[in-house]
Amino acid sequence: MFDLIIRNANLTTGQTGFDVGISDGKIAAIEKTLDGDCGEEIDATGRLLSPAFCDPHFHMDATLSLGKPRMNVSGTLLEGIALWGELRPIVTKEELVDRALRYCDLAVSQGLLFIRSHVDTSDPKLVTAEAMLEVREKVAPYIDLQLVAFPQDGYYRASEGVFALNRALDMGIEIVGGIPHFERTMDEGRQSVEALCRIAADRGLAVDMHCDETDDPMSRHIETLAAETIRFGLEGRVAGSHLTSMHSMDNYYVSKLIPLMAEAEINVIPNPLINIMLQGRHDTFPKRRGLTRVRELMEAGLNVSLGQDCTMDPWYSMGSADMLEVAHMGIHVAQMGGIEDKKQIFNAITTNSAKTMGLENYGLEVGCNADLVILQANDVVEALRLKPTRLYVLKGGKVVSQTPARISQLSLDGRPGVIDMGRDYVPGSH
Repeated sequence: MFDLIIRNANLTTGQTGFDVGISDGKIAAIEKTLDGDCGEEIDATGRLLSPAFCDPHFHMDATLSLGKPRMNVSGTLLEGIALWGELRPIVTKEELVDRALRYCDLAVSQGLLFIRSHVDTSDPKLVTAEAMLEVREKVAPYIDLQLVAFPQDGYYRASEGVFALNRALDMGIEIVGGIPHFERTMDEGRQSVEALCRIAADRGLAVDMHCDETDDPMSRHIETLAAETIRFGLEGRVAGSHLTSMHSMDNYYVSKLIPLMAEAEINVIPNPLINIMLQGRHDTFPKRRGLTRVRELMEAGLNVSLGQDCTMDPWYSMGSADMLEVAHMGIHVAQMGGIEDKKQIFNAITTNSAKTMGLENYGLEVGCNADLVILQANDVVEALRLKPTRLYVLKGGKVVSQTPARISQLSLDGRPGVIDMGRDYVPGSH
């Protein structure tokens, strides 16, 4: 009757002790007890079953390049951009593919099966685009990889930026990117937003822009992005990433801006790890946190998802492909420590991100694709606290990664091993 039954799983809805039946790569049943034949069983032993994690904002062409050609001594965004500008002309397609594939293997082990990566299109040779298109094909059996044509040096600022971005789209990159705050002037930034939204409308594509990744409260390209979204009928298909200038804007202006963003159905993608690391660099004290207004945007009904952005690259020397680490930082920086707050943050790395990415049949309901992860935790709140082991990762109902339980983790009541050791634990075996 089923290809696989996951027994005694706790669900992200808070329901406990459910069986989940999987057939033909999809969730076929969710019941307290499922009877009938099955090809395989996994006993979740009261642990959390979640849809696989999504990362709606990443830079896979730069990942794992830390130290090439040198380290980012200042730790700033601008030195990171300069470093990438030094590396990009000498990097080979083979190196780009190798680093990306190594990262994807790590991602799968962390239950991260959906990634949207920005691909730098500033160099007209487009070695980065060729490499990431190859990676997308190679990882398709286990990771859904979306690619954004991203003019890192500026759509207008780069000498052949306009040509290169359009050529990258012709090659098969499917999302239009931009970085208006990095153009030479505010007006050129505004013009780039208009031009890029027009391209997306003409080609029937989505938009995902690095927008206002700065501490400057006068960097207000998100207002233009929202207005152009409405103008070109792109509602729901546009994402504004970072939006860190909003942490410095005055409240009166934001009271006008957020309703405009809601009208345009903008998807918002803060990146807590990199934002807290790079922003506020010109401040002494008081020092700004660097994250956009997560709580206020959520309360206004906007779809907010959290991205990882970087892992061991010119901008960020840390990272582990762990979206729970991203969410953990998001809780702290956004000061969303309440129970319901944490549930919203968990949604920001699962269902909200799936919406941002336009994923179909994603979730933990009958009929959804069986792209799932079993975590060594009781529930969503405990998962965010512990960042626990991903015991099983399933793609299309097939186990693609399995990791033994960590004996050292403590359950919520502080007792070691009550749920964390598992029924097969033998005392002293560690």
